[in-house]
Amino acid sequence: MSAQVSLKLETRLDELERITAAVEDLGEQEDWPPAFTFRVNLVLEELGINIINHGYDDGIHGFDITLTTDANTLTIEISDDGRPFDPLHDAPSTDTSAVLEDRQVGGLGIHLVRTMMDELHYRREQGRNYLTLTTHIE
Repeated sequence: MSAQVSLKLETRLDELERITAAVEDLGEQEDWPPAFTFRVNLVLEELGINIINHGYDDGIHGFDITLTTDANTLTIEISDDGRPFDPLHDAPSTDTSAVLEDRQVGGLGIHLVRTMMDELHYRREQGRNYLTLTTHIE
């Protein structure tokens, strides 16, 4: 089966509820295992929070999320016109083997996203950040 969901969101924390609801609806429609739906929601919550909290200096701005299923693959594209940020190169690295007290703040969320997705690609185009994530549907 294939399906597509597109969301136009604002940089407000309550928009995370819309993302969760859309993922759960798509997961139900596509018969995803609950663990897969949870993983997708966790990734999108982390990335959404990063855009909301760090993408802009002030005010409410828009960002878009598109989820596309095709056979056994889920592709997610997130775009925003916030400050340039390539999570593949600009996010602080995190040492998950270090004891908690010795770890630097930041980077763990992006580390989780990298771990939970099969492929990540970033590009900056016409003043917008585009992050494309791909994973195989379990």
